[in-house]
Amino acid sequence: MTPEREQRITSVLDKRQENLIIVLENVFDPHNISAVMRTCDAVGVQDIFVLNTRIPRHKKWGAKSSSSAANWLTVHQYDDASACFAELRKRADRIFATHLASDAVSLYEMDLTARVALIFGNEHSGVSEEICAMADGNFIIPQTGIIRSLNISVACAVTLYEAFRQKTLARHYDRPGLNPGRYEELLKEWSRGQLTNNLK
Repeated sequence: MTPEREQRITSVLDKRQENLIIVLENVFDPHNISAVMRTCDAVGVQDIFVLNTRIPRHKKWGAKSSSSAANWLTVHQYDDASACFAELRKRADRIFATHLASDAVSLYEMDLTARVALIFGNEHSGVSEEICAMADGNFIIPQTGIIRSLNISVACAVTLYEAFRQKTLARHYDRPGLNPGRYEELLKEWSRGQLTNNLK
């Protein structure tokens, strides 16, 4: 590995964040998933959970949408909601779903500097009632138009960049966001060329 490549890899790893996780529930279109992956990579999110309880497990992502972002993320696929949440509870203190409910809070009122997991639902019906019931709360992206929804990849991008703003102000990117063992593990994997997706 050339010194230039090593410097590039370590500069990215130095800003990776373990305390922000994205969860996609039953998202049909792999291109939407790939677009989310690209944004995750851009703001330093390392872990993305893909939960498929109503559709078959995805075997590949939309390469054009992701620009190979999937190679640099840790992708956890689950087909059991309880198992998925059991793992999320180990990694996040609070789990929120994007859901238009009476108790939903605005994205801009949330503390996204804490250890949080954010759930986005599928293209047609959003986050399911089952998953909303398992989450700790709901949030919405404020809108003033007639159509009160956004494409999932757009909604995720808006949310992640609000998290990026908050985490930047909190200087999270000025210090390591990965524990040392995870950092070294990813450094070895990235140095070999790409990550192997963690399929469960």
